[in-house]
Amino acid sequence: MGFVKYQVGDVVQMKKSHPCGSTNWEIKRTGVDFVIVCQGCGHQVMIPRPKFEKSVKKILSKVASSDIE
Repeated sequence: MGFVKYQVGDVVQMKKSHPCGSTNWEIKRTGVDFVIVCQGCGHQVMIPRPKFEKSVKKILSKVASSDIE
């Protein structure tokens, strides 16, 4: 099983839809907890990493990462 690295700005599709009907969320913060924002209504939610990783169906768009090392 591969490791998926999520970055701020990525848009992901969740398995369950938000009450507004949207399943697309933008990641605003990563770490032990994730802060995600609904693309339909703008509602902001903080969820623990294990729950987030379990709920993601797929990554819709990735932010271009710069290779600064």
